[in-house]
Amino acid sequence: MHLLSGGRLVMPAHIYFPDAARDETFELPVSCALFKHAQGNTLFDTGCHPDAAIDAEARWGVNAAYSPPIFSPEDAVTGQLHHAGLVASDIDLVICSHLHYDHCGCNAFFAHATILCQAREIAAARAANAVPQGYHANDWNVGLPIALIDGEHDVFGDGRLTLIPLPGHTPGSMGAHAVFDADGNFLLASDAVPVAATLHQGFVPKNTVDPDQFVESLATVARFERDDATILFGHDDAQWRSVRTGADFYS
Repeated sequence: MHLLSGGRLVMPAHIYFPDAARDETFELPVSCALFKHAQGNTLFDTGCHPDAAIDAEARWGVNAAYSPPIFSPEDAVTGQLHHAGLVASDIDLVICSHLHYDHCGCNAFFAHATILCQAREIAAARAANAVPQGYHANDWNVGLPIALIDGEHDVFGDGRLTLIPLPGHTPGSMGAHAVFDADGNFLLASDAVPVAATLHQGFVPKNTVDPDQFVESLATVARFERDDATILFGHDDAQWRSVRTGADFYS
């Protein structure tokens, strides 16, 4: 597993931290995970589109003011694959934790891949209020084949990478449980647990669609943590600076 940059944003801190001042901001990483498996190369999330680094308003519309980008085009995942010795055409499968613009922005670059997504998330992305909710068709509806799943899904059929429904942030949010021989097991929580404080203080972020489902998903993540899984948070800068990234991988 290679953890790769998918961009970097600034957001109001009070979205994730209840004690933050209204005018306080914080920087957050956008991460992607590349899995090399005998059955193919798989990306979990594709982060922000590189064009957002040049003209965020043109790419994201009203959402650009909510989460201004602070990255260069080469910091998008398309500029990071070389750390794993790959190019975009080497990717066979793209897993979307959910379909917000900072998680599926580079889907279109992986022309040989199939997109894997929860059916409920596709429905949310197609709803009449999708754009204000952070869904942009030019990110997720890019002409690639989409395989819909409903619930838990063993990607390779060997227990190495299992998708876990974690709704609440969005209707079809999901995480990925990855098992390695040397480095143990990880749960990639995406925005079901954006920062460590979400899990350890139980604070429901303000950008949550369904708070009740979110709390239930937090309980699911906590069970994985009790079972010795390392939880990889969706946007925790302190954790991002402490984990192996780029060419340095987990196996």
